[in-house]
Amino acid sequence: MNTKRLRTIIPLAVIGVIGVGFATHVGVGTLSAIGWQDISLLCPLGALATMIATKTLLPRAVISVVIALALILLFARAFCGWVCPVPVVSKIRGIFSKKTSNTDMTGTGVLPAEDNPLVKAAKGSKAGDASAPLTADEQAALAGCGHNCSSCAEKRATLDSRHVILGGSLLSAAVFGFPVFCLICPIGLTFATIVLVMRLFAFGDVAWGVILVPALLLAEVVFFRKWCSKFCPISALMSLVGKANRTFVPAIDNAKCRESAQGTSCEVCAAVCPQGINVRHPEAGMSFSECTKCRACVEACPTRAITMPFLPKKAAPSTVVVEDDETVPAA
Repeated sequence: MNTKRLRTIIPLAVIGVIGVGFATHVGVGTLSAIGWQDISLLCPLGALATMIATKTLLPRAVISVVIALALILLFARAFCGWVCPVPVVSKIRGIFSKKTSNTDMTGTGVLPAEDNPLVKAAKGSKAGDASAPLTADEQAALAGCGHNCSSCAEKRATLDSRHVILGGSLLSAAVFGFPVFCLICPIGLTFATIVLVMRLFAFGDVAWGVILVPALLLAEVVFFRKWCSKFCPISALMSLVGKANRTFVPAIDNAKCRESAQGTSCEVCAAVCPQGINVRHPEAGMSFSECTKCRACVEACPTRAITMPFLPKKAAPSTVVVEDDETVPAA
């Protein structure tokens, strides 16, 4: 199954399970505070903000943060790409605009692989022979996202506003004695909307929240189109911890990659990445700490040169060919 579709099904399934839990009064909580009976985990940002607000080390919050950090170290920002409901809810924008992309709320302007001209140029006429060299016209199309692209370098060097908001969220918790960001967190608002709507139909519970909470969520997904890349402090926290992530990182087989094996420009992996990561030239795009493990680059690569191994393979020692057809290790 195409992982793009799977990345929509999984968040919807999570929302469905939590919704059933609400309806049947089986306490499974939400993604902000999920658990079973006496076992529960808090959102790491919410847990940190709560402890800062109360100036107290809460055992449940500490355990939640430790487990969250361990999962981020193992999977980096996979939560953003596979579990978070915000990108799915953001598809509501399609009601107001026909201009949609596979980035949802990431705001990187990346087109879906099937609509991306770079991918078409790399795959289109070479579908039967992915290893064949590109034509002059195809190479011209691919040159638009070369690894020397100044916008990529500027994007990498620009101060990330998400981290400023992360600091502000924690500071506001200390100042006001309350985790303020939790009031506007779109993840929390998503499940609050579900609860309010269910109570409205089940018990006729009419309150201002039935209007205000969905309206605030709608405003965020419609007007803050770059929420994930510019505003979300949770993804900022994950990207900071994710700098230490070494598992499931995209790796390139140089024997298959167009650029290394054939000397032709490709950049398809950079063109389809929702986070703006350039797998072939990491220095030209966003850091791998932003990787959501979505596998878009793996599936779009025309020569299947990209994989996501659990751990990176050790590089084989390079060799030098000498005149008598023998090879010796390079110095």
